[in-house]
Amino acid sequence: MSSAASALALDNITITFSSRSSAAAPYTAVKDTTLHVAAGEFVAVVGPTGCGKSTLLNVAAGLLQPSAGSIKVFGAPLAGLNRKAGYMFQTESLMPWRSALDNVIAGLQFRGEEAGAARKKGEDWLARVGLGGFEERYPHQLSGGMRKRCSLAQMLILDPKIMLMDEPFSALDVQTRQLMENEWLELWTADRKSVVFITHDLEEAISLSDRVLVLSAGPETHPIGEFGIDLPRPRDVAEIRHTRRFIELHDQIWHAMKDEVLKGYQQTRNKLAGG
Repeated sequence: MSSAASALALDNITITFSSRSSAAAPYTAVKDTTLHVAAGEFVAVVGPTGCGKSTLLNVAAGLLQPSAGSIKVFGAPLAGLNRKAGYMFQTESLMPWRSALDNVIAGLQFRGEEAGAARKKGEDWLARVGLGGFEERYPHQLSGGMRKRCSLAQMLILDPKIMLMDEPFSALDVQTRQLMENEWLELWTADRKSVVFITHDLEEAISLSDRVLVLSAGPETHPIGEFGIDLPRPRDVAEIRHTRRFIELHDQIWHAMKDEVLKGYQQTRNKLAGG
């Protein structure tokens, strides 16, 4: 896929961090990595812990300038923040002093949208994510799954053309996680946008995406495999995992990434032992 035809095009991205100590060598987290995402395509990125997945997502968001390589958004070079992207973080992003509704409409308020119109949109989105009637609840009054729904509405209300998602459901229990994954797929299917979805969970990656990109262990992380996911849509993330094709895809991708996961695990153990 050419850069011009992509919603998001990261080409030959290298990210090197300088050390605070003059004696230490610079650290290259990601090297010569290319990722193109088509309009309406759902791409999951998997790899070992610490391989630079979130770092790559920050580059796509315009939060981090790469050391080398280029970034294009719908064919135009990215300068500064990616205004066409929404970002859903792994950690809590809700402001505890604001109600669910006020959290959801915060972005509209920052844009200067009229208060009544913003509130109406916020109420509509809370209803769409199953939180109708909870508008005045504060984050501490909501369950983990409800806070994730609120965060989804907070991102989707801004109508981003590209959705950057950094392990958004990893903190949830298994049952709530599968429920949220299905709800998210329904929302995405209604108005398909481009998605880059970071996850450690290979089953989650296959269940949700159109394509899975596998990254190597760090340092100098780079792609080591790319797999098209030809499972039919719509999908139920619990049921699809028992199909023959899902099991075949899981075996293929796990075979490609197994050695890198073990390498990343050993690197983590060595760091802990050294510390």
